Amino acid sequence: MNPVVLVLIAIASVQFGASLAKGVFDAAGPATLAFLRVGIATLVLLAVARPRLRGRTLRDWAVVLAYGLCLTGMNTAIYFSFARIPIGVAVTLEFIGPLALGLIGSRRLLDLVWVGLAAAGVVMLGALPVGIDLAGAALALLAGALWAGYIALAGPVGRRWEDLSALTVGNGVGALLLAVPAIVLAGDAFAQPRVWGIMALVALLSTVIPYALELTARRSIRASTFGILMSLEPAAAALFALILLGEVLGPVELAAMACVIVASVGAIRSARPAPQPAGTTV
Repeated sequence: MNPVVLVLIAIASVQFGASLAKGVFDAAGPATLAFLRVGIATLVLLAVARPRLRGRTLRDWAVVLAYGLCLTGMNTAIYFSFARIPIGVAVTLEFIGPLALGLIGSRRLLDLVWVGLAAAGVVMLGALPVGIDLAGAALALLAGALWAGYIALAGPVGRRWEDLSALTVGNGVGALLLAVPAIVLAGDAFAQPRVWGIMALVALLSTVIPYALELTARRSIRASTFGILMSLEPAAAALFALILLGEVLGPVELAAMACVIVASVGAIRSARPAPQPAGTTV
């Protein structure tokens, strides 16, 4: 299949899964749902990929632990953000992380334009009267910072852990870290088949399937093309949230989203080789 189509399917899969997860926030909290997502994804990945754990160096474990912390942290933070603000707004703010990573160290005037455009989008959401919850916005930005860390670690962890091993171990680390708070805060969530069923689907849609599709696509697609396609994440998030949850964004929020998307596309098209946004974020 065409690699561009694979990436587009991966984006749709991730954001469809995000809206499904928010649809059960009435039955379970973000921490519990994040735990179920990473825990179920770990079990699925273990059935597909059996990571080699013996003979690993301390550096191998340090890198994959950091990778797992970023992976789990960004997914947990964005779920807490979803509980406070619309998904489209949250993913727009989250995307600032990988965009900033791609522009770090640049001294070109054109890149300052992209920084200014992205900043304008953030200002629209935070300063203008759109009624945004500041804690929700801060959580989305935190998720973005962790997303940037996840991208930065993708290279080192990929050189030390084969194929799906890093994702499997990283999700396993996340499941262990989230187990205690998830159980304490779960209430009766674990007794509800609806929660288990939806989060099993979310684990597949937002973790296993998109990662496999992106891994296949990256073998034959240019990094710049991949990055530009990933810039569609905020728009896809808003579309699925509208369809599944009825979340309607106002003109200011849509304009802010457009600023961030245009800034991301512009930065990628004009950039020298640099880290590109990786998927499987929410």
